[in-house]
Amino acid sequence: MTEGLRYAYAVVRDTDAPEAALDVLTTLEQVPGVAGEPVVAVRHLGLAVLAGTVPAEDFDEGPLRERLEDMAWLEKVARTHQRVVDTAGAESCVIPVRLATVCQGEEGLRRMLATGRERFASALDRLEGRVEWGVKAYAATPAPEEPPAPKGPPTGTPNAPGGMSGRDYLRRRKAQRQAAERRWGDTEEGARVVHDTLSGLAERARLHPPQDPRLSGVSDRNVLNAAYLVRREDSAAFAERVGELAGQTAALRVELTGPWAPYSFTAPDETAAPDGAESAGAEG
Repeated sequence: MTEGLRYAYAVVRDTDAPEAALDVLTTLEQVPGVAGEPVVAVRHLGLAVLAGTVPAEDFDEGPLRERLEDMAWLEKVARTHQRVVDTAGAESCVIPVRLATVCQGEEGLRRMLATGRERFASALDRLEGRVEWGVKAYAATPAPEEPPAPKGPPTGTPNAPGGMSGRDYLRRRKAQRQAAERRWGDTEEGARVVHDTLSGLAERARLHPPQDPRLSGVSDRNVLNAAYLVRREDSAAFAERVGELAGQTAALRVELTGPWAPYSFTAPDETAAPDGAESAGAEG
């Protein structure tokens, strides 16, 4: 692998072992990359970047910018990228590279490692033996109210013949509003308790913006979207505690995902593109 475009997934330590003996590559033998390509390691300065050859018609700068507007294509690439990173990170410490980072040949990958060496090495030191767990909490959808018994003509409309009076209608609406406010207060307090408790069990915690239901497909209101950095050996206890918290508030639905590579904790500037590479095009 020397010429052409290279798609970067993650950075790991170079253990100086022969490539065929690298544990991280052994785990990726059955996991193809975003273009169906095998994932290999390109080494430089004590680091190795996991990468694969990708076609220019999809991943050169111009085509890639257009492809990134195609949500179906982007979702497929994102899922494959995450699968490679999480498979590699299942037993080893990996530093994920931002989605759609493409370099020009192996030299481009080596430049990325050289210019980002201090940051990558610092992150590997700091995150060795740690994994990320994701916790989301949703305001659970209340059970539907029992419909009122019919009394002839349409009911539930103020002053309708046979329906409730205007005063009863307003009283009912007020009671519904107060119940919704109490329920919302319970979910807010429940989410705070969940986050405070789990933060105490984690080395670091990060709050993400609430999920957009249009993107997540989940209609329930997201009241907690957080990531927690946990030592691998503490993962079972952390997951067990999440399970206990999930049953404490009826109005709250709690979801646990992971363990993941530490996407949320790689560095203070983890949102920036790796030095020496472009995230939506080819690196020269």
